[in-house]
Amino acid sequence: MTTSSVSFIHSNAANTYQFQQDHPFHPIRYELTISLLQHVNALAVEHIVQPPEYEMDELLLLAHQPQYIEAIKGLSAENPPAALMDSAEQYGLHGDDTPFFQGMHEAACAIVAGTVYAVEQVASGQLQHAYHMAGGLHHAMPNRAAGFCLYNDAVIAIRAAQQKHHLRVLYIDTDVHHGDGVQLSFYADPSVCTYSIHETGKFLFPGTGYQYERGIEQGYGACVNVPLEPYTEDDSWLNSFEYTLKRTIAHYQPDLIVSQHGCDAHAYDPLSHLHCSMKIYERIPQLIHELAHQYCGGKWVAIGGGGYDIWRVVPRAWSLVWLEMSEHPLRAELHKASQHGERIPLPSQWLAQWSPLCQEKLPNHWQDEAGEIEEIPRRAEITARNQHIAAVAVQDF
Repeated sequence: MTTSSVSFIHSNAANTYQFQQDHPFHPIRYELTISLLQHVNALAVEHIVQPPEYEMDELLLLAHQPQYIEAIKGLSAENPPAALMDSAEQYGLHGDDTPFFQGMHEAACAIVAGTVYAVEQVASGQLQHAYHMAGGLHHAMPNRAAGFCLYNDAVIAIRAAQQKHHLRVLYIDTDVHHGDGVQLSFYADPSVCTYSIHETGKFLFPGTGYQYERGIEQGYGACVNVPLEPYTEDDSWLNSFEYTLKRTIAHYQPDLIVSQHGCDAHAYDPLSHLHCSMKIYERIPQLIHELAHQYCGGKWVAIGGGGYDIWRVVPRAWSLVWLEMSEHPLRAELHKASQHGERIPLPSQWLAQWSPLCQEKLPNHWQDEAGEIEEIPRRAEITARNQHIAAVAVQDF
């Protein structure tokens, strides 16, 4: 893939999207990932594209209500008005989940700008692929923040591109948490198919995303949910993903794919109950890349999302997206090694740089070690349940 057809987009201002120092949604994830890619010669500093400045008020209204936007702006100030602080709970901007912080409007707008630019560049044909790992704030609602998300960058970017290009879009969400904010925005819209594979909402935030949620009115059938059982492992996760996604894309025939790559289904993640390894994060971008070229001329935009083992999982998983998208030689080496049960070491310079800052031992390889993640005794029962869920999710296709 030439640098003229693929782009790595990241705004320095996105690094200021930080609720509290110990909040799980920490922007050091971006620095760790970029550093890892640089150490394997997959990304040069001069090739990181800063998104342009946009007239944000107009863009934000594509997904959010005016009073919510004004509340975000007001609570971003150094000393917000007391009356506005008292109403923060009304907008979901309170507690330990998504508390307001100084400068949050500007930081969230930087993330929106990156995704808008990525989608526009691919939709217009300027690029074939684009990666904006700071994006993926999929829980943000029209009038309420939720799940660490303030502005729903994917919704805004898709709607902005559709105003110009009238594309059918397939939105793929592999975050362990259901992509509820994106689903809600397009629930009655047949021009956007939302696909989400996640841990069942029976036990995990946001408590939605059941297989019977299929859309309403003209959008009925353009919504696919694959809620997996707790403690699902690699093979069952991947079987469910490949079966349902292939059926979905063959039925929907999109012009463009936007994929959200939350990497919190890993067994190490502290905020979920799935039990997967790096194996799924190698295959996810491979399959999406293949399908993008098969169905929509390669038009593919990838964004980030969740992932709360920020040291051991996120840098590896997000780097794998870029290695696949840019067709870096290392991706073929990793694939070959995985097929033969072998592992490729992470760069020693990267480990030396970050190990002193990490409280846990960093992994030494791109792949997890065999036997490192404990097997689940109920494997057969969980797998059978997931097979049933996957079949029901796409039974109309």
